[in-house]
Amino acid sequence: MLDIKFIRENKDLVKEGARKKHIEVDIDRLLELDNKRRELLSEVEQKRAEQNQATEKISKSQDSDEKQSMISEMQSLKEELQNKEEELKQVTIDWQNLMVLVPNVPDISVPEGEDDNGNQEVRTWGDIPKFKFEPKSHIDLMLDKDMADFERGSKVAGFRGYFLKNDAVRLTFSIWQLAYEHFFKKGNFIPMITPSVVRKEAFMGTGYLPQGEDDLYKTQDETYLTGTSEVSVMSYYMEERLERSDLPKKFFAFSPCFRREAGSYGKDTKGLMRLHEFFKFEQVVLCEASHEKSVQFHEELTANSEEIMKTLNIPHRVVVNCGGDLGLGQVKKYDIEAWVPSENTYRETHSSSYFHDFQTRRLNIKYRDENGKMRYAHSLNNTAVATPRLLISLIENNQQADGSIVVPEALRGYMGKEVIK
Repeated sequence: MLDIKFIRENKDLVKEGARKKHIEVDIDRLLELDNKRRELLSEVEQKRAEQNQATEKISKSQDSDEKQSMISEMQSLKEELQNKEEELKQVTIDWQNLMVLVPNVPDISVPEGEDDNGNQEVRTWGDIPKFKFEPKSHIDLMLDKDMADFERGSKVAGFRGYFLKNDAVRLTFSIWQLAYEHFFKKGNFIPMITPSVVRKEAFMGTGYLPQGEDDLYKTQDETYLTGTSEVSVMSYYMEERLERSDLPKKFFAFSPCFRREAGSYGKDTKGLMRLHEFFKFEQVVLCEASHEKSVQFHEELTANSEEIMKTLNIPHRVVVNCGGDLGLGQVKKYDIEAWVPSENTYRETHSSSYFHDFQTRRLNIKYRDENGKMRYAHSLNNTAVATPRLLISLIENNQQADGSIVVPEALRGYMGKEVIK
């Protein structure tokens, strides 16, 4: 959430940010409501002061007629105050409902564009394999090796359901172990296993509500299933105060994840690309309220994920997301996209974002700076590893003419084999 003072003083900039993100929000109406809210707040405070003065006078009066007259006047004042308080309450609700719809202002380096077609390539890594045969899809390869069962997955779990089996399970556990050890060696990440059933306040605070409710699973207890451990980790310090010496806070968090994929009807209906249930390691950082620090950590988190991809020898590229492909709170985002031979294109496997104080203002996470002033921290998050999606590119890029799959060297110690036959 943006500071209303910032919105008042930078109305045109906020409007331009919303335009660039292709998000419709009535900033003029918000400012009208804010003016009305402040006006009513002043009137309510004035009438409360008058009521307190009247109460004091009544308590000191010795004349019964005078006291009765003042009581009658105060009753009228009390009714006026109640009316103003009710009006203020409604205006405040309308103001709050608009405030949570105002998007964060994207960085000037974010390119124009309506959707992911407007994303721009930053860099590529790895050699795209040149097969002397027609490469198979991960679906065919996994079915041939009894590594997955999509038919029974749909029977048991419904649309987009799946079972991983045999070497697909071993590959998954191997990737998890590799990722954990990779970040453990860095020594400055706090490992976490986080809740997947989370209260509404956490989703509001991270910006997934109210706009993204269609993509969330909701329980009968008014809680939601998370689509990323970012929601849980960011809410860990909700309503808390930190010291500057506590920062940065770096987390390496694991959780099962759930997404309805409500806006992707007809897309990637087969295979492991777009699932309702998956598993993910997430990097989350809280740092000082500094744009330079946010940019520094954004590049660092992205590089951490690229290191995993390079270790697995998966050809990939990094793209900077255009305005229309940014979420409500994101200032800037990179996607890492892995090469998928059967589709002859890159597909997204990771995302890396920074938010400034958009999330921490909603979650009320502050720290005391070097001058003793309370500031909202800055936040960032990044996909470290998401499975089983990562299996798509790993399996397809390592397939052989005889249908076997070469195990990446970095995983052979965990797998106990060099080739899946």
